Amino acid sequence: MTESAVVRARSAVLASMGLTLSDAFRMLLKRVAKEKASPFEPLTPNAETIAAMREARSGELPRFKTVEDLMRDLNAGD
Repeated sequence: MTESAVVRARSAVLASMGLTLSDAFRMLLKRVAKEKASPFEPLTPNAETIAAMREARSGELPRFKTVEDLMRDLNAGD
């Protein structure tokens, strides 16, 4: 999924709530200003997750054309 597709998907969720992306962002900033803190607890990845994210970003992971190909690869050791 591309970054623009992710934004469109999130925009669709907001639209179903009667909000635009700008509305949601404005609400977030107002809450941060009022509470002087983030309105949610940011997730802090552990060392294993950080390593997996770096590996994924390297672009050297295998790619699959179909879900069936992916599942075949995942189940190969079973």
